[in-house]
Amino acid sequence: MQKQILSTITCGILLTNQAFSQGSAISTQDLSGRVNTITTAVPFLLICPDSRNGAMGEVGAATPADGNSIHWNVAKMAFADKKAGATINVTPWLKQLVPDIYLYYVAGYGKISKTQSIGASLRYFSLGNITFTDIVGNTTGQFRPNEFALDLAYSQKLSETFSAGLAMRYVRSNLTGNYTLSNGQATKAGTSANVDVGLYYQSKKLEINGKKSIASAGLVFSNIGSKVSYSVQKDFIPMNLRLGAGLKMIIDDYNTFGFYGDLNKLLVPTPPIYLKSSTGNDSINTSTQEKIITAGKDPNVGIAKGILQSFNDAPGGGKEELKEINYSLGFEYWYAKTFAVRAGYFNEAKTKGNRKFFTAGIGLRYNVFGLDMAYLIPITQRNPLQNTLRFTLTFDFDAFNSQNKDEKKATE
Repeated sequence: MQKQILSTITCGILLTNQAFSQGSAISTQDLSGRVNTITTAVPFLLICPDSRNGAMGEVGAATPADGNSIHWNVAKMAFADKKAGATINVTPWLKQLVPDIYLYYVAGYGKISKTQSIGASLRYFSLGNITFTDIVGNTTGQFRPNEFALDLAYSQKLSETFSAGLAMRYVRSNLTGNYTLSNGQATKAGTSANVDVGLYYQSKKLEINGKKSIASAGLVFSNIGSKVSYSVQKDFIPMNLRLGAGLKMIIDDYNTFGFYGDLNKLLVPTPPIYLKSSTGNDSINTSTQEKIITAGKDPNVGIAKGILQSFNDAPGGGKEELKEINYSLGFEYWYAKTFAVRAGYFNEAKTKGNRKFFTAGIGLRYNVFGLDMAYLIPITQRNPLQNTLRFTLTFDFDAFNSQNKDEKKATE
């Protein structure tokens, strides 16, 4: 092969949090133990970009609104306490495997009225440097694969306790550098246009055991949009359903506790079981030239059908469908709205990726600036996600304006 383009594409797709997660050997002798991970193009869209939610087991559908709300639930922006905010996030990714893969995420929002907010975000995923060689190992070139997503978002309160939001997204994934395969087939950067639709509920203050509390809930359909193609074949993007709930308890003026949980399911067809020939290859129907499916459904369908099909197409039936639901739990403690301690847990079934890890982190707020850090602790040993660190810098524009006003008054 003149250039290892297919390897590049495969690495680009697999170097994400849907891969490198198996950790231990899994039986494949029967369907119930069969590894059947759902893979998509541009899975970097699902990587947790920020430290606050990353430290809480990657929950986010019903956590309090902040500068990173566009990623988790765009509808939350309407309930933000501040008039405007922004964040800068950096995540060194898969450091156990390669030293130069990074995810950068910049996001912000601003209120345009008491009930309406707008926001924008930019996500950039750098896959490091790849050297291309010919069949005998001679270097033929170098390339730095990269992907990015640009979002524009709008959120509005529909009542005192309920809001809805919409985010429009453009995605570009350049994994090949437009090289040509050895068979003469040209490659290109993959692009997609998609949307997020979010709903968010935040109760008025409740009394629980004499303590003021706020309940919340969120429902998000994310990355709903066109497939991505690098050459001829088109692949689904990680369309996802997220459902979450939370409870924040205000103990007193200094102590606040938050408890949150999320359920996640990819709205993408599950790979079926194909009939194997005596040579071990997939059998082909001579009349249709299609692979013969023995269990599950044909994944080569349109977007709308793929979303609906994703709820009942697992080869293992309902039992396997339930395994496709990931869950995460998170906890957050604030002292004097200045110092935060966070922890969480994320769980994915063994046969669907086997990501199982604990998370922990801290947060500091000082006037205009804030700093958050998160650390990931996988359950399995020698996990590529091990020692994953996230860093977030936040900006509070309300505090900035207030500080300027105080300085102005002091000089008058």
